[in-house]
Amino acid sequence: MADAGDILIDGVPATREDLAHVALVNYGAYTSFRVEEGGVRGLDLHLERLEAEALELFGEVVGEARLRELMRRAVGGREECWLRVSLFSPEISPRTPGWTGAPKVMTAVFPPPAPLATSVWLQTRTYAREAAHLKHVATFGLIRARREAQGAGFDDALFVDGQGRVSEGSLWNIGFLRGDQVVWPRAPMLAGVAQALVQRGLEAAGRAGVTEPVAIVDLPRFDAAFICNSATPACPVASIDDLVFGPPPLEALHAAWASQPCQAI
Repeated sequence: MADAGDILIDGVPATREDLAHVALVNYGAYTSFRVEEGGVRGLDLHLERLEAEALELFGEVVGEARLRELMRRAVGGREECWLRVSLFSPEISPRTPGWTGAPKVMTAVFPPPAPLATSVWLQTRTYAREAAHLKHVATFGLIRARREAQGAGFDDALFVDGQGRVSEGSLWNIGFLRGDQVVWPRAPMLAGVAQALVQRGLEAAGRAGVTEPVAIVDLPRFDAAFICNSATPACPVASIDDLVFGPPPLEALHAAWASQPCQAI
């Protein structure tokens, strides 16, 4: 966890009032990523995400130059760390939701986390995140789903809608292998940066993926599956419910992700 010196708001140490607001008002969005050798893979995508979130949730963007400045100040010359960049406004609360303007930017620095796992056993759960295209701070539902899956003896939850269509997981995207082809589910979900980086790398290697609806009844047609997020470029899915999968081509997936260069903040 970050200590008080690691949390900045608009580039200065967080105040008690701002932290109290963030703790008590569940309205905002964020992105998070690993800093490697002072750079970030997919930084352009993280910046695009923050600007889109700011415009949709607050009515005004922060500006790429300002975001980069605040990120550099937060990293403070570290070569390796984990950076979370969050957007919020102390003007917005349940009683006063109508404020419009550029949000405040909160940065928090942590040690780089380990990958989520070396393989996962997933349980399907009927759930869809509210405003699923946003990486927002309303995490009650996904934490509950993950908690209940673990209570049932699984590692994590794979979300499906009322018609049994697969979307995403609690903290990650999922990809399926059909022969040499990667298939990404088409559904309301967060477009993950790690997902995009893996896809870019695969395309550069001549292995174009596809996006199509994936239902639970379709799962036996796939040879393998993997999950990915910014801390976990590719992790094998051992099973979904009682369906066992073979191993995915981890070396190729990791190589696709690693082929995407770090971008200077």
